[in-house]
Amino acid sequence: MYNKIFKLIIAVAIFAFAIYEFTEGLIGNGIMYILLSGIFVFLYFKNEFILLAFLRLRKQDFEGAKKWLSKIKNPEAALVKKQQGYYNYLHGIMVSQTNMNEAEKYFKQAVSLGLNMKHDLAMAKLNLAGIAFSKRRKQEAKLLLSEAQKLDKQGMLTEQIKMMKQNMKRAQMPNQHYGAGASIRAQKRRGK
Repeated sequence: MYNKIFKLIIAVAIFAFAIYEFTEGLIGNGIMYILLSGIFVFLYFKNEFILLAFLRLRKQDFEGAKKWLSKIKNPEAALVKKQQGYYNYLHGIMVSQTNMNEAEKYFKQAVSLGLNMKHDLAMAKLNLAGIAFSKRRKQEAKLLLSEAQKLDKQGMLTEQIKMMKQNMKRAQMPNQHYGAGASIRAQKRRGK
């Protein structure tokens, strides 16, 4: 695993060699080396292990995704800020199946570092809303849910947001019925 600075150094070195090839009259070789240096610049912004972990996650292979993410030993040195966000986002998705507290920590870290795609940010906030709701922090859950809905411009999470809102309404209904029943009983006592 290369440090992010090494990727840029390799890209600059290959680009310099491409310029040398152009000066020697080897245009085809120069173009090929420029494209090769472009791959290292791309991998500076899009880490190869995170890309491979996303591919494993698309196939619901959590173990394979964990394997690829475990190859990133020092995320602060190896990843740019947005990729650190995706590193935490992926960990949050995988951990959310077993440990809500740890998943919340990862999702909050991902939101604070930032994610490139708005629907990924919406998904992180939706997961945080679900965790907050399960911990009975309803105001925070409502706020996060509305933020997720605003970020979901393409409507990819419409069903999940609707289900979350329905679950929140169901959880509030017993309290309302209990409150209404208590007031009816109090009125009956006053009437006697």
